[in-house]
Amino acid sequence: MLKVDLNCDLGESFGAYTIGLDSAVIPFISSANVACGYHASDPVVMSKTVAMCRENGVAVGAHPGFPDLMGFGRRNMNVSPADAKAYVMYQIGALDAFCKANGMTIQHVKPHGALYNMAGKDYALAKAICEGIYEVNPNYILLGLSGSNLIKAAEDTGLRAAKEVFADRGYMDDGSLVPRTQPGAMVTDEDVMIRRVIGMVKDGTVETVSGKIIPIRADSVCVHGDGEKAVAFVQRIRSELTAAGVTIASIQDILE
Repeated sequence: MLKVDLNCDLGESFGAYTIGLDSAVIPFISSANVACGYHASDPVVMSKTVAMCRENGVAVGAHPGFPDLMGFGRRNMNVSPADAKAYVMYQIGALDAFCKANGMTIQHVKPHGALYNMAGKDYALAKAICEGIYEVNPNYILLGLSGSNLIKAAEDTGLRAAKEVFADRGYMDDGSLVPRTQPGAMVTDEDVMIRRVIGMVKDGTVETVSGKIIPIRADSVCVHGDGEKAVAFVQRIRSELTAAGVTIASIQDILE
């Protein structure tokens, strides 16, 4: 049976600012990446997001980023691997408190934004992140870009690793994501996104911005929940995958 996880970055509201359509998206996903207060979120939002996940049977993952609230964690930062490791451990600990209060456990850890993209290419940074996760709890799963240094570092550290693909992002020939500052970074046509996702999940391939077909492994598909049509798209992608014979399951279920 072919199975895939549907994950979404959630809990990104902060104080008086509401970001995303969390309550409407959560019922259609299987795993949530919950912001931990550095690039987005706050304690109240974290608590509410974890509670919503519990109520909907959605697995919770930590989504640690750079301490860059104004830049939403999307700006590269020059930090040492040791500092990045500490940042990740600190944020996991914050989310773990709310999970424990709700009778839940953290399933996975997915770095956010610039931290995710930098670690995908920088093995030393990726290894530090994975060591931080392992030292907090070796049972946590690392969710990282398929084919990236994050996956390699997780395997070298002894962490289970789930390979992630993106419904709405363009790919470079080396399997990395097209930088948001470059043309082709975002895929906006819904029909194209659906075809790409089904191809990645069922065929194990994706077309890059240059037109090259490269191999890719999809344990989990990231669907963003902050767009104008986010809810309709999440519903459709789940429906289309199911119709194509793919079962939606949490990361834990897929890796067992």
